[in-house]
Amino acid sequence: MPFSTFGQALGLSDELVRAAAELGFHSPTPVQSAAIPPALRGTDLMASAQTGSGKTAAFALPLIARLSRMARPSQRWPRALVLVPTRELAAQVGEVVRALAQHRSERLKVSVVFGGVSINPQMMAMRGGTDVVVATPGRLLDLVAHRAVNLSHASLLVLDEADRLLDLGFADELHRVLALLPADRQTLMFSATFPPPVAALAQTLLKNPVLVEVPDSACTETATQRAIAQRAILVDAPRRTQLLRHLIQCHQWQRVLVFVATQHAAGVVAEKLYKAGVYATPFHGGLSQGARQQVLEEFKDERWEVVVTTDLAARGIDIAQLPVVVNYDLPRSAVDHVHRIGRTGRAGAKGLAVSFVTAASEAHFRLIEKRQGLTLPRENIPGFEVTEVPPTSAGHGGVKGKRPSKKDKLRAVAAAVSVEPPATRTA
Repeated sequence: MPFSTFGQALGLSDELVRAAAELGFHSPTPVQSAAIPPALRGTDLMASAQTGSGKTAAFALPLIARLSRMARPSQRWPRALVLVPTRELAAQVGEVVRALAQHRSERLKVSVVFGGVSINPQMMAMRGGTDVVVATPGRLLDLVAHRAVNLSHASLLVLDEADRLLDLGFADELHRVLALLPADRQTLMFSATFPPPVAALAQTLLKNPVLVEVPDSACTETATQRAIAQRAILVDAPRRTQLLRHLIQCHQWQRVLVFVATQHAAGVVAEKLYKAGVYATPFHGGLSQGARQQVLEEFKDERWEVVVTTDLAARGIDIAQLPVVVNYDLPRSAVDHVHRIGRTGRAGAKGLAVSFVTAASEAHFRLIEKRQGLTLPRENIPGFEVTEVPPTSAGHGGVKGKRPSKKDKLRAVAAAVSVEPPATRTA
């Protein structure tokens, strides 16, 4: 069913349908088909869908449509609020909402606010009012404290990536924001997963919500089988950077997003590649917001061949026609793996996801395969034959949720100290 026919059947305006088509939405994704009708009716929604499933349009289209039917307050305080966990996601959601609203006869003002940059330009930009605010919770509360925004008319609330909002410690700020919103509102909650804290939050926020769950099989088929080819390459850990450079040069990859485990590793790998003649740069949370934004813009403009990043870029970063993603370090969980590789193969484009598998990470990668329902052949690249052997105790592979927590480690250290003979202790 064409997206235009789908939109018209829902009562979306021709302007919205046209804007959606220009963004490449020619047919609805499963989450859009399930979420848009109840959202248009004004019903609360609790939706679960993986990365790359089109969920931003799933809430942005009905949000814009419903705003067209709502009266503007005299002071033009925002009528819709979208809360997101990261600065990059805020900027991206803002771009999508603006693009979908571009053909409206009445201009829709969208304000994007987040921390890490000066608050003054954001306050100035909101003078004269706004219709939609896309924000991270902390900066939004700062703007409220400065009386730059009033949320008493925000009768449409979207929580995007609710699981990450809580994972990143925004629970207190989130509840403070919610207390500023009108009780009579529509709430749309989107999350890749619904762990107990998110489910508990949904219970307090949502009124008779429609539950939308896109089956994992549908996500896997859409994001992995149809669009993304996956490769698993065996390599000794110390030779990963050399192998990465070899693959880039051999296959003439023009743009590659490389995932590593830490900010330090991002800097080290990017520097080694750059010295070897590959235009590479790091991207991680340790950079200033201005530097992060500049890297993304330059990468999208194809001024960098390689961006080496942490999981900061695993969600909410949309780079059109990104051909290759490389897991230099494996992700901690199968869910993170889906998010990472979902940066490629978007909007119907083809993509390639390469995972480096070392002797130490083989057991972990097998668990990722199992949880994704995949079995990938292990490749050996000539000149990079593996010499390392697996550890004698493979363990559980380091799967997230089964590793000792920080508290467990502290307890173990305390227990070891308590039984250590005084004579052997060190100062």
